Amino acid sequence: MRKLAMMMAALLSISLSACTKVSEQKASMDKSKKVLVAYFSASGVTKAAAQQLAEAAGADLYEITPAQPYTDADLDWRNKQSRSSVEMQNKASRPAISGKLEKMSDYDVVYVGFPIWWYTCPTIINTFMEAYDFKGKVVIPFATSGGSDIKKACEDLKEAYPGVDWKDGKLLNHTSKNDLENWVKKQQ
Repeated sequence: MRKLAMMMAALLSISLSACTKVSEQKASMDKSKKVLVAYFSASGVTKAAAQQLAEAAGADLYEITPAQPYTDADLDWRNKQSRSSVEMQNKASRPAISGKLEKMSDYDVVYVGFPIWWYTCPTIINTFMEAYDFKGKVVIPFATSGGSDIKKACEDLKEAYPGVDWKDGKLLNHTSKNDLENWVKKQQ
């Protein structure tokens, strides 16, 4: 009976040791994920949010820069002939991006940020999404807005790119550092 108890204790010890090693490996794998914050910012608001997010997530930062920069006149949403209005009316619009991110394949998690335009993401975000292979990556949208929420933008992205592993997005208007860090932790 005593031998049986000792054998059971030894097996239990080995099992617990194996579980601990698996937990340690998982924890170290989570920390080894390479994270990118990619963003488009027309006025600098989304850029500031992206910089804070990159710091909270320990991520690399990449600006999605239009080949033809937007002027104030281009961004006049009250003018139906402004560049942004014309782009947003045309779902097939794909404004060109200046430059290309090297080694997108290195990233496991990609936060994609943008200002909300016409209740959704600007069409340049589609240009970005179509320029890279997101297979095997987790993609998390974030946005800034003067009055709209991110819900429709997230729905539109999920519909347009159903093969992407999307996580819930977040509006990052006036988000505290603590709230941002907590949100990042939930994404892992």
